[in-house]
Formats: sequence, structure tokens, C-alpha cells
Amino acid sequence: MKTTVDALLSTVDFAGTLLFALEGAIAAIHGNLDFLGMVVLAFATAVGGGILRDLLIGATPPSAIRDWRYGAIALAGAATAFFFHQLVQEIPVMLMLTLDAAGLALFAISGAGKALEYGIHPAMAIVMGGITGVGGGTVRDVLLAQVPAVLRADVYATAALLGAAVLVIGLKLNLPRIAVGVAAASACFLLRMAAILFHWNLPKVSG
Repeated sequence: MKTTVDALLSTVDFAGTLLFALEGAIAAIHGNLDFLGMVVLAFATAVGGGILRDLLIGATPPSAIRDWRYGAIALAGAATAFFFHQLVQEIPVMLMLTLDAAGLALFAISGAGKALEYGIHPAMAIVMGGITGVGGGTVRDVLLAQVPAVLRADVYATAALLGAAVLVIGLKLNLPRIAVGVAAASACFLLRMAAILFHWNLPKVSG
């Protein structure tokens, strides 16, 4: 059973890695970085959150360092953006935001799921899901000298935490894993997209 769970988590993690690697590489193009910069940004965006999660839950060395496939996926994302840069730069903003929301959802549930597998308390597993979802994008923004999206985007981290919470609660209730995973990812994705479309924001103090 554990092998099946590990395989599912890895599949979700790889899918999220590819989406975020592409996003990181595209951000590098907009930042006028060279190919090495694209690779670095793609890798940081794709695995930054996962590495931080693994260090916090004691899964060392982190999966992204131990498993060569994460680096290969990040390199593939950077190469795709580099060789097809003209096509990539024509991608509509809404499509990019949609891909980002999908990656956020995949990472949120994979992060929370892995934390549970390592015996982390459910409440902290939800936090680990949020960190996995937003960590890579935060590293990307810092490298580009921008205010991290998690601090300024419409309901970004909140969506990741919602998806992680749905997953953790569903698994603790012993509901079917696949159904719980789909529901959790959908909750995160739909909340993030709704926030984008309807300009939802958390309350803030105007200076």
C-alpha cells in the first residue's frame, strides 16, 4: 500500500515540478536572463518548496537532490522555454495564471500528503502543503528582486492551505485516496482561479 501511495505522490510531484519549471523559465525570459539563469530559475521555482518541506519534515536528503528526475524535469522546462521562446512569450497571461494555479494545487496536495507519510501532525501537514505550494515561487521572486507573489497575490497561499486541508481531513477520515486528492486539488485550483477572476483579496491595511 505504501508503495502505491509513494508512486501517486511522486507522480503528482513530477507534474507540479514540470509546470513550475516552465513557469520559472518563462519568468527568466521576461527577466532577460541567459540560459544558465533560466535553468537556475526553473530549478528553484520547481523544487524550492519541496526542498524546504523535506528539510522541515526530516526527509533528507531532499527528494529533489536525491532523485535525478527532478533536475531533468527542470532542465527540460528551461530548454523548452529557451528553444521555443517566441511561442512561449505569446502565451496569454490568463493561461500562465491557470498553469500556476494547477501547479500550486498539485504541490499543495503532494506536500501535505508526504508530510502525513512522515508522521507529521495533521495541522502541520497542512502547513507543509502550503509551504510546498508557495516556496518555489517565493524563491523565484526573490531571485528576480520582486516582492514574492505569496505576499501580494490574490488569495495565493490561502488556496494552497485550503487544498492541503481538504486532503489531510479526507485522508484522516479514511476516504478514498484518489477521490480525496482530486477534491483537494480542485478546491485549491478553483479558489485560486476565482480569486484571479473576481479579484478577491485578503483584508489589508492601506498605508
